[in-house]
Amino acid sequence: MEKRDFMYEGKAKRMFTTDDPAYCIVEYKDSLTAFNALKKDSIEGKGQLNNLISSALFEYLASKGVETHFVRRLDDVRQLVRKVSIVPIEVVVRNITTGSLCKRLGVEENRALARPLLELYLKDDALGDPIITEDHALLFGWSTEEQLAKIKDVSLTVNTLLTDYFAHLGIILVDFKLEFGVDGTGKLLLADEISPDTCRFWDAETKKKLDKDRFRKDLGDVLGAYREIWRRVSEGSK
Repeated sequence: MEKRDFMYEGKAKRMFTTDDPAYCIVEYKDSLTAFNALKKDSIEGKGQLNNLISSALFEYLASKGVETHFVRRLDDVRQLVRKVSIVPIEVVVRNITTGSLCKRLGVEENRALARPLLELYLKDDALGDPIITEDHALLFGWSTEEQLAKIKDVSLTVNTLLTDYFAHLGIILVDFKLEFGVDGTGKLLLADEISPDTCRFWDAETKKKLDKDRFRKDLGDVLGAYREIWRRVSEGSK
């Protein structure tokens, strides 16, 4: 598959067209952002680790029947993916209370929830990705009822699969963000990435944070945490 024209650059990835209009290439960057890009940095090797981790997790989910935009990993920083139009809704699934949830609602930190909490956010950097309801999504045309039902179902399925997957690696899946897109045939697919940039991972024994919270909270050794996630994922797949 031949890389053609530059399409788009986001906070963590660049997109390129290919010689087949149904596919594009994702290139992972070393940049780190937090708080809607108010905090920025770059760490050499971070893009490679996110590409490796996300590729492995997409492959795992595909083996369990979850349809995604991922086709294959091309090299250290690039993936071949199906071209999709992103649904402008970010889904956050929470298993333990932390982060913005506690700040927004005043609930205690580190509380294990009786069942997963699924939240919807409007994907709009200029507005700070505000939380929305299902009615917002439907009435303003950000998704259809059929899309929203599938988004919720797939998100909870992914949570079940990845919670068990990471538990076997000695990691707690605290929460994570997902995005979805519609391909040229109208099929809704899981898209974007699944990595320490988009998930909160805690070591099951020590509760050490192994994700972007190390950058958000100035905990240090960000790359070391990402490397540890990749080490466990790669060893667990052998």
